[in-house]
Amino acid sequence: MFFYAFIVFLSAFLLFQIQPMIARYILAWFGGSAAVWTTCMLFFQVGLLLGYLYSHFLIERLPPRRQTALHGVLLAASLLLLPVLPGAHWKPTGLENPTLRILGLLTATVGLPYFLLSSTSPLLQAWYSRRFGGAMPYRLFALSNLGSMLALLTYPTLIEPQMAGRLQIWVWSAGYALFAVLCAFAAVRAARQPAARPAAASPEPAADTKPSFGRRLLWAGLAACGSMLMLAVANHLTQDVAAIPFLWVLPLSLYLLSFILTFDARGWYQRSLFMVLLAPALGGLSYLQSISGERTNMLRDIVLFAVCMFVACMVCHGELARLKPAPRYLTSFYLMLSIGGAAGGLFVAVVAPYLFPTYLELQVAIGLSALLAVLLAIEEPGIPYKTALASAGSIMLLLGVLSLWVYLGRTMRHALSGYVYVGRNFYGSLRIRDTNRDPWEIYRTLLHGNINHGEQMMHKDRRREHVAYYCESSGIGKVMLLRKPGVPSKVGVLGLGAGSMAAFGRPEDEFFFYEINPAVPRIARKYFSYLSDCKAKARVVMGDGRLSLEREEPQSFDVLMMDAFSGDSIPVHLVTSEALQLYFRHLKPDGILVVHISNKYLDLEPVLARLSRSLGKASLVIETEDDDSGTCYGTTYVLLANSPDVLDRAELRGAGHEAELRAGVGLWTDDYSNLYRLLK
Repeated sequence: MFFYAFIVFLSAFLLFQIQPMIARYILAWFGGSAAVWTTCMLFFQVGLLLGYLYSHFLIERLPPRRQTALHGVLLAASLLLLPVLPGAHWKPTGLENPTLRILGLLTATVGLPYFLLSSTSPLLQAWYSRRFGGAMPYRLFALSNLGSMLALLTYPTLIEPQMAGRLQIWVWSAGYALFAVLCAFAAVRAARQPAARPAAASPEPAADTKPSFGRRLLWAGLAACGSMLMLAVANHLTQDVAAIPFLWVLPLSLYLLSFILTFDARGWYQRSLFMVLLAPALGGLSYLQSISGERTNMLRDIVLFAVCMFVACMVCHGELARLKPAPRYLTSFYLMLSIGGAAGGLFVAVVAPYLFPTYLELQVAIGLSALLAVLLAIEEPGIPYKTALASAGSIMLLLGVLSLWVYLGRTMRHALSGYVYVGRNFYGSLRIRDTNRDPWEIYRTLLHGNINHGEQMMHKDRRREHVAYYCESSGIGKVMLLRKPGVPSKVGVLGLGAGSMAAFGRPEDEFFFYEINPAVPRIARKYFSYLSDCKAKARVVMGDGRLSLEREEPQSFDVLMMDAFSGDSIPVHLVTSEALQLYFRHLKPDGILVVHISNKYLDLEPVLARLSRSLGKASLVIETEDDDSGTCYGTTYVLLANSPDVLDRAELRGAGHEAELRAGVGLWTDDYSNLYRLLK
């Protein structure tokens, strides 16, 4: 038993350790978007499905010796792919579909090892059950989920803060090599030993009848609802905070914890209790998603989201455990679970971004979960659904679900109404809102999720005014006022937004905007006029700003501004030591690097302080507050230059302070970063 348990635990640990590890490694290549995690999750869920399908085929179609031979060959082939480091040729150029690029990268890099790890739990459970005469193996499934959860929890707390990215993957590859050897030994052992006699009694008896098609469909539906809830909550948490492993890992860890508790033999899932708790849990999720953008306590909301999602997953997976079949059908059971999980992932990662103009998948997942729970709650053995639905209790439950659907429909309509434009793609949801007051005061706002990404006054005489985060009193405003009249300036801007920076353009200037989201330039030209009104020569370069600069010859910018945000967070790869060295390669010796770090949740000043000292650069932090007119918002900018003399200008004296270090905040590199120490 211990031998099987150890291999199952190790395979699950490796399986779920590689998920945040590889996603974190490639995050910088795809603009730091939270959709990187969702796309990776889709790949891993499909990989899990294929692994379960393969294990089902092996157990049902091949004799033991052929099972061993085929599995051994695949294990040996997978060792040839180690280490699972993605090659630089997978870096995007900015013109391809990022979802397809990520899926191709993952397939080529970790596809076969992940496929074999995915097949391990059902395979070893089947071998165990055969060897020990039909013994119930479902506690091995709980152990598998325990290994998965520990892998997820240790990554952001122990692995990521202590080990460089490449070293993480080398250590993981060594662990995989150990697994491959042990698994091959287990396969040989299973083929050589005859099956034991059936046990006299099973600790968990189950009816040895073939599950019906309806029952299999129910398994898939429950798995799909759990998967959709987990991914939709992860999307909701990461779109406006930060695409960091902790906020990816938290929902997935609780999702796995629900599997562990419900499939453990001790009966953690009390149906009568959790079915009652499900109503406030789904209601809480509905309310929390409806107040998006109105939050005042990030930690409280994350905890509430986590608790409500956990209760819903306990019901989905508890019902799966209640309906699990006899051991001889376990591979088909796991196959249907993986089909449901993959279907939920496919809906959230691929279908929803193209079907919905903004984030609406959480409402869909809540509504489907409520309906499925009611159908399970009113199910009575031997009584047709039509009869069960006619009872007073069933009617009350259905009325409750209908009320929830009406509320969800209203929140979905509210998310779409009142906007000039609503659209969504891989990089997130974009909306445009007009604030209508006096014609002189009308202004238009670009929102990424719920975060302001630029504004413009709409009166024809005010369209070139500097507003929001780009007023003349802000850090970037003061830098742009340093330019001498009539002397040409070359300005680079990472992040286009509404195009607000173009308002600083003069006829003699040249502006370069680097933008990764293909929807943003279209929006900036169609709904805003900064680019069309720009007096300077303005050019938009598509693709991740850092990758684009890596491909270009030194540009000799007078000013280079880092203003690229994903929601409210700056993609980490744009504020590392390697990134700043690249920026200064493109600046003139007396040029100024301006980094916009205004943020609700993270204080990036210590990071810039550590980077400036490490690279021998001068720094100046300029902070401003909202002005009385309401057109200029509070901002925080960090100015960096090769020499203190560059920042020692009369216009900048007394405007700010040198960036301050903080204990515990180390030097950020492409291999190391730690956002947890920066939380406000």
